[in-house]
Amino acid sequence: MKLHNKIVYVTGAAGGIGEGISRRFVAEGAKVAVADLKLDAAQATAKRLTAMGPGEAFGYEADVTDENAVNASVAAVVQRWGGIDILISNAGIQIVSPIENFSFADWKRMLAIHLDGAFLTTKACLPHMYARKSGSIIYMGSVHSKLASPLKAPYVTAKHGLMGLARAVSKEGGPHGVRANVICPGFVKTPLVEKQIPEQAKALGISEEQVVKSVMLGNTVDGEFTTIDDVVEVALMFAAFPSNALTGQSLIVSHGWHME
Repeated sequence: MKLHNKIVYVTGAAGGIGEGISRRFVAEGAKVAVADLKLDAAQATAKRLTAMGPGEAFGYEADVTDENAVNASVAAVVQRWGGIDILISNAGIQIVSPIENFSFADWKRMLAIHLDGAFLTTKACLPHMYARKSGSIIYMGSVHSKLASPLKAPYVTAKHGLMGLARAVSKEGGPHGVRANVICPGFVKTPLVEKQIPEQAKALGISEEQVVKSVMLGNTVDGEFTTIDDVVEVALMFAAFPSNALTGQSLIVSHGWHME
């Protein structure tokens, strides 16, 4: 088991990519804090994952935009298991709209969840990693950490911002044995993406089929969605990597949509 007894804090973990990462990490022997805005969903996911073993999971309520809530949930994890080894900053939402129609409130909400959430969870977890002289922080970026698409200005801005945060954390955390990296998935068919299909079809004046084939998958090498399992494999690699040789980096997993 690659993560035996490692203590992991995962945000947005009750479903989607966060749940997939939590499931695999429990299978690798980790103790996983399933942190989510919805406590009942987090607890249900944690109960299901613990039953699968061999690791264990526990559900926590965490609004990643609320510093007190983040600090309280991290403190509860440390009290339960004794520390934090790995942070997966995964919580996110999507709102699709032209810039001229984008409300300032929605702009601030998007940046708060993606960027403030990453900052606040990092700030809360770092002291516990420093105490252990080791740790891995993984930010859930996107191909949109590398390029832009129309109708997604705050999402693109936030995902670009995660790249800078990871590099800064790598520089500060390196002397303490803490590394930080970014996963950059292509389109993964989660509820977040499925919701975008009709929204983009309406905004662009094209069919939903065209959105999938041209907008989402048109530049891939095989016309396939990235899967949760694809992303999970990258998360496991970053989490289990044995040294600071791999830090401040980003890895695109997008069926060739974007290459560098």
